Amino acid sequence: MQDEAEQLPAPLPPLWDRIPTVSLDMRAHQASRSPLVNFFRRSPTARAFDLLRTRLLHSLKAHGWKRVAIASPTAGCGATFTAVNLALSMARVPGTRTVLMDLNFRRPGVGTALRLSPTGDMRDFLAGEISADAHLLRPADSLAVGLTSGPDRNAAEILHDVRCAQVMEDLLPSTEADVVLIDLPPLLEQDDAVAFLPQVDGILLVADGTRTTAAHLVTCEKMLQGETQLLGVTLNRARGSGHLQHS
Repeated sequence: MQDEAEQLPAPLPPLWDRIPTVSLDMRAHQASRSPLVNFFRRSPTARAFDLLRTRLLHSLKAHGWKRVAIASPTAGCGATFTAVNLALSMARVPGTRTVLMDLNFRRPGVGTALRLSPTGDMRDFLAGEISADAHLLRPADSLAVGLTSGPDRNAAEILHDVRCAQVMEDLLPSTEADVVLIDLPPLLEQDDAVAFLPQVDGILLVADGTRTTAAHLVTCEKMLQGETQLLGVTLNRARGSGHLQHS
């Protein structure tokens, strides 16, 4: 009996430990004027992201929420910039695991911002055809990212698929993550983001101080009513401040 027990397959390590680790090349990011403020901790923008992180984590803990979408009214407002830097800031919180998913199939940008190449196809992952540890990457001990390799004209259909909802539902317990951040496409340009809103606990709206209008924000607020919680509005490129603001 003892010999048989010794021959049994060893149990797999937890999913998080099976996700491949990758390194972020700090020197390459600094040389290329990278948008990752994580490498410039003394900058006002880095401090603004840390403050946003703290406020968001307090709010999520108070309500028991864990899935947060990040989107803007229109393209070019900085939703991906915000999602990536917020995820990196959260990754520095001891004992907290964060997953960042790039579901902006129109203009995927998380991989470009991090200088990482996708492994596995996001569409196949959301369809349940490949496992999380075959798709996700870990650029930090407490951060995992799911990357999208290129634009897909069937973006709305992917996010409407019931299999997508199930995969995203399973992502939290399988990774034992504390927070899942989802980079979504703009709310006012296609129906992709609206299709996915029922899958999140709340949304962080990213406005641009040079292009977002009050009418844009009002329209977004009306779209979100009955769909999910508006967690706040982050103002990128705020006039006169030079860095991120949050309300």
